[in-house]
Formats: sequence, C-alpha cells, structure tokens
Amino acid sequence: MRKEPTPAERLLWQRLRNRQLDGLKFRRQVPLGPYIADFACNGPAIIIECDGGQHADSHYDAKRDAWFAEEGYRVFRFWNGEILDNVEGVLEPVLRGLGRPR
Repeated sequence: MRKEPTPAERLLWQRLRNRQLDGLKFRRQVPLGPYIADFACNGPAIIIECDGGQHADSHYDAKRDAWFAEEGYRVFRFWNGEILDNVEGVLEPVLRGLGRPR
C-alpha cells in the first residue's frame, strides 16, 4: 500500500471521508482479494479509482475491474486531472449511478 497519497487521492478523500457523500461510508486503500482499491464502500458496493497516466489502456486495470465486478462491486475510474480540476463533478456520476442525483 502506498503510504503517501497523490494530490488527487487526498482531494477526493476529503470529499468521501466521514460519510460526506450522501451518507456513504468509504474506506481508502482497501485490500479486496488480490487487489487494493483506492476507495471502497461496501453498502452499496462501490469502488472509486484515481488513475494517473500509467493506467492508460491498462490490461491489468481491466482484469482488476472484471474481478471487482464479479465480486459485486461497481467501479468508477477517474483521471487524476479530472479530480483536481472538478472534484464535485467527478462525484456526480457516482451518485447518478446509484440513482441519487444531487
């Protein structure tokens, strides 16, 4: 696990922690099977991933996402730049995906 979060992860965590996003309980750097999710919520089962350039066209990420989906998680991936430029806008698709528009 990374000891030092990226600026995008830090910013996103400030919006997810303490049930700030529609009362959902998120944890960060969560071990799930053979993987570690950046942010995970168990009820409902959501994973949010913050991606840098190393994730472009990543077969490894596709494999991870498929495993998470098999376990019942819905995965949302966002580029670090998206998070840094518009963190509130990034959270909108998560809420919409849960049928909870802001």
